[in-house]
Amino acid sequence: MKKIKSKYEIFRQKTQIILYGTNTILGRLFDLVLLGLILLSVLLVMMDTVEGINLKYHSYLVICEWVITVFFTIEYILRIISIQKPVKYVFSFYGIIDLMAILPMYLSIFFPATNVLTIVRVLRFFRLFKILHIPQISQQSMQLREAMEASKEKILVFIYFVLISAVIIGSLMYVVEGKESGFTSIPMGIYWAIVTLTTVGYGDISPASPLGQFLASLVMIMGYGIIAVPTGIVTAEFAKSSLRNNAVSTKKTCQNCNSQLHFDSAKYCHECGTTLSK
Repeated sequence: MKKIKSKYEIFRQKTQIILYGTNTILGRLFDLVLLGLILLSVLLVMMDTVEGINLKYHSYLVICEWVITVFFTIEYILRIISIQKPVKYVFSFYGIIDLMAILPMYLSIFFPATNVLTIVRVLRFFRLFKILHIPQISQQSMQLREAMEASKEKILVFIYFVLISAVIIGSLMYVVEGKESGFTSIPMGIYWAIVTLTTVGYGDISPASPLGQFLASLVMIMGYGIIAVPTGIVTAEFAKSSLRNNAVSTKKTCQNCNSQLHFDSAKYCHECGTTLSK
């Protein structure tokens, strides 16, 4: 006997098609409206920080923000009740962003300044990649994510080295320059070292003695190398990820180590060097 669906189940199915069905007309229309509201919300937050606009239209801007927030809240609740595994959505990347998009306005009831944090709604534009369904963009974003994950240990070690270098350099500058040049403490010296190593150079503190200027010159030169290292690490991992995604695994399999990451034109295994069979 055919089971009759309840009104709630029918509602859940229709809601799921609209919220998650990017291939349907209603789903794409909803996504476009959603992106428009996100853009409007971000613009409203920006305009609210402009003094002239804030004085004249603050109340109207707040009302519009609350209307959009209520819409996002209803959308968030509907996404939870319409999906089969709501917990998976809540703790997913998009689920956390959706929650962050609505929390600041509710927190502003108790802490008024937090309403500015609604600018994080701009993160919801990541949904644009899911809506467009462009294979090249999806593949490139996946490769970039793989590269970042593969290089995180190396980058952490590199940051650890930079922090130690900043402590040593900051301490040296405190000893060499002293309070007369603005290096009033070792933490202040570390601050100067970090600013200089990252090539930001605010200029609020600068060495005056010849030895201090010589050390500063060395730190500035080091800064260029510090910028290049993490870029090279991520680029190398990105290239490896591209190789894994572009390699053909069904035609070129190494008989010695069973590695399958080879191009059609490859003659030797990149892992062990064994000649590949044709």
